[in-house]
Amino acid sequence: MGVLSEFKAFAVKGNVVDMAVGIIIGAAFGKIVSSFVGDVIMPPIGLLIGGVDFSDLAITLKAAEGNAPAVMLAYGKFIQSVLDFVIVAFAIFMGVKAINRLKREEAVAPTLPPVPTKEEELLGEIRDLLKAQNNRP
Repeated sequence: MGVLSEFKAFAVKGNVVDMAVGIIIGAAFGKIVSSFVGDVIMPPIGLLIGGVDFSDLAITLKAAEGNAPAVMLAYGKFIQSVLDFVIVAFAIFMGVKAINRLKREEAVAPTLPPVPTKEEELLGEIRDLLKAQNNRP
């Protein structure tokens, strides 16, 4: 029973829950970026370089024989994955940069001392009068 309670304490900690949410959002973001790269970025690039679709680029190492499939070196899929990574990394970099800029702006903003209320001003005056009375000979 001790291991189960330790696991429960571990699993419900804020860090674990936050990490799980981050992983789920990251997976969804990865799908969005893959679609963006495959459906928006790659078609114009393919058009510019003569209609080449990177994901179809491959070298046949061994032709198909009977029921055995062909052995292919699919370097186009690798190029696509590298491009996906670069775009995701750039998007994350820009997001972190924006967050850091906002944090710096918050830190730089000077905080003005709070204006004392009328009650605080009266209490200060009473304190000063009591001090003055106590300092008399």
